[in-house]
Amino acid sequence: MKRKLSPKKERFLRFVKGFIKQYDRPPTFFEIMNGLGFSSLGTVNWYVRELERDGYLIRGGFNAKRALYVSEDKDEENYRLPLLGLISAGKPLESIEDREYIEVPLSYVHPDNFVLRVKGDSMVEDNIQDGDFIIVRKRATAYPGQTVVAFINGEATLKRYYPSKDGVELHPRNPAYSIIKVAPEDDFRIIGVVLFVFRKYK
Repeated sequence: MKRKLSPKKERFLRFVKGFIKQYDRPPTFFEIMNGLGFSSLGTVNWYVRELERDGYLIRGGFNAKRALYVSEDKDEENYRLPLLGLISAGKPLESIEDREYIEVPLSYVHPDNFVLRVKGDSMVEDNIQDGDFIIVRKRATAYPGQTVVAFINGEATLKRYYPSKDGVELHPRNPAYSIIKVAPEDDFRIIGVVLFVFRKYK
């Protein structure tokens, strides 16, 4: 059971939730510091650690400043989103023959949201493991550093998105995998951005 929050922690959590809802991405520590008027990043880190301990925030990966997620509330009523397929680096998106629906918190229900299941370990440093589920918001654009679902020449991938003057780079979060460099002549499009990661336990 989650601990009852102090007013200051409630304010911090409201800011993170509001930022994610407005921008479809988690805030950086610097954005939190400026948004809440803190004098140092150390204060932000303290609140994040406290809210992680209290069960309200999840930090995806070691020192991942953008991979900050709001924990699913076990007391919140769950709703469903369609599971559209399995995402695996370097392969076409594997569709699900029989349409399935996955229970998600009400706060993630949106007409443009859908669920994919992850295959592979290319994003483990963002705490996205093989077999996890991701909630994706349909979007054709993304901010630098966001985790995206994209197609490159007909093949699907899940990576961090970094535009550059020479094109686009897609970064894995596992040193065993190489950065994908997208050339201007490649058929590249963003399908959506990742909002939330969760896993089911048997």
